[in-house]
Amino acid sequence: MNLADSFRAARWIRTTNLLLQAALFLALFGGLNYIALNHTWRFDLTQNHRYSLSAETKSYLEGLQREVKIIVTLTDDGDNDQVAQAYRDITGLLREYTYATRNSPNGKIVVHEVNVYQNRHEAEELEIDRPNVVVLICGKTRREMPLSEFYRVNLKAARKESFLGEAALTAAILDVSSLEKKKIYFIAGHGEMRFDDVKPNRGLSDLGIELRHRNFELVGLDLSLVTKIPDDADHGLVIIAAPQTRFQPAEEEMLRNFLQTRAGRVILMLEPAKQHGLDSLLFDWGVIVYDKIILDPDPKSLTENGDLRLWTFVADPVSHITDNLISNDLAVVVSPWALVVSDEAGRSANDGLNVKKLIATSEKAWGESDYRSGAPPQYTPGQDLHGRLGVMVISERTQPANNLPLSVRGGRLAVFGTADVVTNNRINSAGNLNLFLATVNWTADRDTQLNIPARPIQRFQLSLSQEELMRLRLGLLAVVPGVIAVLGFIVYWTRRN
Repeated sequence: MNLADSFRAARWIRTTNLLLQAALFLALFGGLNYIALNHTWRFDLTQNHRYSLSAETKSYLEGLQREVKIIVTLTDDGDNDQVAQAYRDITGLLREYTYATRNSPNGKIVVHEVNVYQNRHEAEELEIDRPNVVVLICGKTRREMPLSEFYRVNLKAARKESFLGEAALTAAILDVSSLEKKKIYFIAGHGEMRFDDVKPNRGLSDLGIELRHRNFELVGLDLSLVTKIPDDADHGLVIIAAPQTRFQPAEEEMLRNFLQTRAGRVILMLEPAKQHGLDSLLFDWGVIVYDKIILDPDPKSLTENGDLRLWTFVADPVSHITDNLISNDLAVVVSPWALVVSDEAGRSANDGLNVKKLIATSEKAWGESDYRSGAPPQYTPGQDLHGRLGVMVISERTQPANNLPLSVRGGRLAVFGTADVVTNNRINSAGNLNLFLATVNWTADRDTQLNIPARPIQRFQLSLSQEELMRLRLGLLAVVPGVIAVLGFIVYWTRRN
């Protein structure tokens, strides 16, 4: 009998055929994976290219020289719809960052998710003590980003309007990967509050921790010992926290030059009954601080401890400082002694300033002038101010006076009528910390570093009648399975015949 016709030969031929098929399949599978890994094409078919990085971001990522680790503490557990949606938005975007840097030898983006409740030990090692934040770590530099930095909220509708994730993440990556930190100079020499002081009433040590978590370097500065504010303050800001004595004319002139000629950024917090000597400087920026303390008898404006509760905020589409306070119905709690701060109503229309009062009292409040005597407070017409009084005012120079051309950025000034808004015994209030950090972001230009547009959040609503809903149910539960069953029967009948 011919060897090719034997059963043994047929079995070997069949086995060889199967092995060749398996080898060819593995070669095809490996080849497709190689091509997919090294020669990929990705297409974003979503409207507005929701998951595509902009050319500016890609350019920055190509020049990234240090690895950045991004820790996401959000969860998609469904208990909170807002957090679950933020988790999907942020993790989906982060996948694009990791993909864009996958071939980078040094500057990779590494994403790691941590549940701070289930993985407590790992969270403590990463020094993360709260959920629903995104933490960026590069070397010894770290920055925490709350969810409020990722969205722009429609204040009237009280809902998220657009997703700012790419602009916020790219700015944060550049921030932590930079070898140079932005500096915040705390002015000293006039009895100001210090960022290393742990006292509850006048210490700012907790604020210092929050600012360091956001990758700021904190430095003290005594203006009496220098001839000018350091040059690296041009990329940071200066904070003056509750001066107890007057600034000398030379010191005031240094601050004026810093704001005017160097487009500096200054946050000023004042206290009643203290002569700060900066009235002329404030007047140049369209701000007036009255020597009157705020008394607000509105029950909504008082806490059970007698503190002043600020709940009237003005939305500002330019600075966005109060957006999160308004959208989340937060309040700012300060001591009952706060000065009245207002914009100068009689200033020239061509002064090139954009001045806005962002925090005010209720309509029942008044500014008490005779607060030093210790007499029972009483409103005095013609002497005291009455109505909705300001507690915080911001001023930005958008152009030089008299409409002269301006080709560089202008200075920014934020003035608080109270200095204990972020002291160690106040900073735990969510509204206080949120307000001050938003003010820091605005003054330090963290809101305008990148020209990456926000991505609108689109919502779709399907409205069906009872009859249409019944048809849809029948289609899903009967028609679709029925069609599949008929096709299966046809295949069965064909193979049987």
